[in-house]
Amino acid sequence: MKTSLQIAAEARLEPIAAIAERLGLPVGYLEPYGRYRGKIDLTFLDDYHDRPLGRYVLVSAITPTPLGEGKTTTAIGLAMALNRIGKRAAVTLRQSSLGPVFGIKGGGAGGGYSQIVPLAESILHLNGDIHAVSQAHNQLAALTDNSWYHGNPLDIDPDRIEIRRVVDVNDRFLRQVMIGLGGKQNGFPRQTGFDISVASELMAILAMVNGVGAQAALRDLRSRIGRMVVAFRRDGTPITAEDVRGAGAATVLMREALKPNLMQTIENTPALIHAGPFANIAQGNSSILADLIALRCADYVVTEAGFGVDIGAEKFFNLKCRASGLWPDVAVIVATIRALKAHSGKYDIVAGKPLPPALLHENPDDVISGSANLRRQIENLHQFKVPVIVALNAYPEDAPAEIDAVAHIATTAGAAGMTVSNVYAEGSAGGVDLARLVIEIAERPGPRPVQFLYPLEWSLADKITTIAHRVYGAAAVTFSPTAAAQLAALEDTGFGNLPICMAKTHLSLSHDPALRGAPEGFTFPIREVRLSAGAGFILPIAGTTVTMPGLGAHPAAHQIDIDDEGNIVGLF
Repeated sequence: MKTSLQIAAEARLEPIAAIAERLGLPVGYLEPYGRYRGKIDLTFLDDYHDRPLGRYVLVSAITPTPLGEGKTTTAIGLAMALNRIGKRAAVTLRQSSLGPVFGIKGGGAGGGYSQIVPLAESILHLNGDIHAVSQAHNQLAALTDNSWYHGNPLDIDPDRIEIRRVVDVNDRFLRQVMIGLGGKQNGFPRQTGFDISVASELMAILAMVNGVGAQAALRDLRSRIGRMVVAFRRDGTPITAEDVRGAGAATVLMREALKPNLMQTIENTPALIHAGPFANIAQGNSSILADLIALRCADYVVTEAGFGVDIGAEKFFNLKCRASGLWPDVAVIVATIRALKAHSGKYDIVAGKPLPPALLHENPDDVISGSANLRRQIENLHQFKVPVIVALNAYPEDAPAEIDAVAHIATTAGAAGMTVSNVYAEGSAGGVDLARLVIEIAERPGPRPVQFLYPLEWSLADKITTIAHRVYGAAAVTFSPTAAAQLAALEDTGFGNLPICMAKTHLSLSHDPALRGAPEGFTFPIREVRLSAGAGFILPIAGTTVTMPGLGAHPAAHQIDIDDEGNIVGLF
């Protein structure tokens, strides 16, 4: 089969104004960025606030292998298939980070005949949003250190400067650094570090901004940035971006980034791409604003929550839905036979290396043996009172007996249905069965109960423990002395009523990527706790999770180049 980049190069793209018309967005609200991409003026939400909302479809997955299980591909293909059978549909996705693009995982823009196009434009510097986040974040960091340098009028405790610098690169060498070396003219020495740009609190804020229109959204952005805690005083009280007089400049830098980006799929289905927080170290969902616009335009909006249900979907409900007031009509869990076999514990899948040959042989017993993860993730979604569909992302080697095993596992675990999705190889035609099942479930009459996992009034420790126990299957939670002190300080300073955004591995329901399937009886360790007051959540960090990824021995950057005709090669 052709590569995704080759398939994308052959796509017949429509001008971005035609995509806006397909979406139902009057072209007066479109701000073109070239021929095939644009931004959406938020005044649309002011002028069309009374339009009824479309159906809302969440796509997540079982715990993935290091290669991913095609969740984005499935979300894109489902939106295309809904359009194919007569529904006006759109997909809302996160923006790709350049770290994974040049690392190992890829761009997060789908693949095969179910992808966003133009592919290179969608994953490389899309309309400058991540640059804006990085610039605004580093401006705040510089202003914080500058206040300390010039007489320290805010009484900043240099050991409690919380804001770190960011860069959109996988670079383990920047996790811990010393700055301010070389004499007083270069500042004061202190230890700090870098995070990847998508881990910036400003990226989380971009995804969480709400508002019924342009000015309301801009005010919410300005207010959230102003609430960011960048440091603490020596007396333990917080210092905000407002205090260092940086919130206004950061808002100006992010003003254009606040507008969602409009692109298209390979079959010209509208795609709104906005915000890019990772699900393992942030909330892992596209923006509320993009979803609101899409829901005012389309009959169906398909949105993706990063990684597995235990990470992205849990945060979708407890963070994004809590902030937006939206609630999905149906949830889709993407699974693959290879991942279910891997969860049996018999196979190791390593990014960049060939799959174990035995993994490709027919073996329904291994599918059943690894089924605990799928069952747990279905149970996790049922805690939010949402009907669940399982989409089996198909591979050529999948055997009928293995597919039957997945169907049996899904239905006995309480899924409303299971169907095979072949959108990677066939585009929308390979997702028609899934689209029809989604419509059948989403349009069933009856109430849509809203059920969060915990109330905000609980203590931070109780909220963390509830997630670890009810979603991950942990028997107990331990807090390091540092984490325990941080939790106590956060509650003492008035942040105890915030929801939780857990940072943990995406390769296991637990904190340990080696624990596959649905582990039980383990102790879930919290190493440290960070505050994201502007985004509106607490970030506990579990196990060895890092907020700055590293490169492998053979990163994708080694293969990316320009050929003699000026075409990008090796990108995807």
